[in-house]
Amino acid sequence: MTLSPARVPATGVRRLTTTLYGYAFLDDLVLLYPVYALLFADTGLPLWQISSLFALWSLTAVVLEVPSGAWADTVSRRRLLWIGPLLTAVGFTLWVSVPSYGAFAVGFMLWGAGGALGSGALEALVYDELERLGAAERYARVMGRTRAARLLATVVAMGLAGPVLALGGYEAVGAASVLACLLAAVTATRLPEHRVQAEKGSTRWAATLRAGAAEARGDRAVRGALLLVPAVAAVWGALDEYVSLLIRDLGVADATVPYLVLLVWAIVTVGSLFAGPAERLGTRGLAALIAGAALALAVGAGIRTPAGIVLVGLAFAGFQLAEVLADVRLQHRIDDARRATLTSVASLGTELVTVAVFGVYTLLGASLAHSTVFAILSLPYLVTALMLGRGRGARNESPGDRPRTQ
Repeated sequence: MTLSPARVPATGVRRLTTTLYGYAFLDDLVLLYPVYALLFADTGLPLWQISSLFALWSLTAVVLEVPSGAWADTVSRRRLLWIGPLLTAVGFTLWVSVPSYGAFAVGFMLWGAGGALGSGALEALVYDELERLGAAERYARVMGRTRAARLLATVVAMGLAGPVLALGGYEAVGAASVLACLLAAVTATRLPEHRVQAEKGSTRWAATLRAGAAEARGDRAVRGALLLVPAVAAVWGALDEYVSLLIRDLGVADATVPYLVLLVWAIVTVGSLFAGPAERLGTRGLAALIAGAALALAVGAGIRTPAGIVLVGLAFAGFQLAEVLADVRLQHRIDDARRATLTSVASLGTELVTVAVFGVYTLLGASLAHSTVFAILSLPYLVTALMLGRGRGARNESPGDRPRTQ
């Protein structure tokens, strides 16, 4: 049977998205997520060593983020997407087979390297494939659902980690995490990739990196889109690490804390599904979304009740939507040949700002309640919303209507 021209793109999009959602779910179905700090403590590591492991993880991502993005613009992006989970699987295997500070450190470096390989490469592959199929306008909806798949996997991992730990200890939790990584790698090999091979001599990653930097410096729209990503993603990305502490300060029983954390992430997951319709908000609408989420965060944290936690979840959902829309703005403005490079530059900015937010939170949290710190850290979002709303052309421009730089 011969497929009609309309049917061919639809089939291609369906193959891409089905594989993508499966890959995203498996990549974050890591049962070690909620218990790895317990593993470190039970191995005998003091707090300063555990903190140093987290710092090493972040440092690995910072160092490798942009070079790996430039590499993804010169080699097969699909290849990087299946290599990344394999590196992570090796790291998790080390953790549970030879638990020690050295093994944990190597594992975090492998995990950070695996994440860096996928960062930028995934967004670039998805956008280019959708564009090839004439469906680039679906990018926001597709990436919103991809985020939802990842969040759903995290929620499932939280639910499964306790029973699996009780049945088989850390070895069972680690084995389940390794299996998820291996399945993610296999799924990544099924992702379609039809990128045209660049001309000989233009594929050196250093040259691609320089070209990407030049594009960011020379194009105001690209530069603004690059800055918007960390402005939206970094603060709430850091705050989510402290949600359980915020909830515990409400005075609820410790056994209730995980359920309220799951409630927050369930709201964020559902919110991710609205990325497609949210793309029609326009720039002023995006500014209003960010401002509304900031107010919900401040009020929700400030009222110090379980109902307030629902507002925090709604705020996080708003920031998640804004993060997807910021990525859409960036993808529409950058050149195909440097897509992964500049996406990784934005991710690097997010990592650096996130580390700075951790430092600010530590300083403020030394003398203030968690609810007060959450409220204070909503203020940068109000500033971002104000600057975005007052920007040139904000009245009519939508997040995706600006043509890409050629």
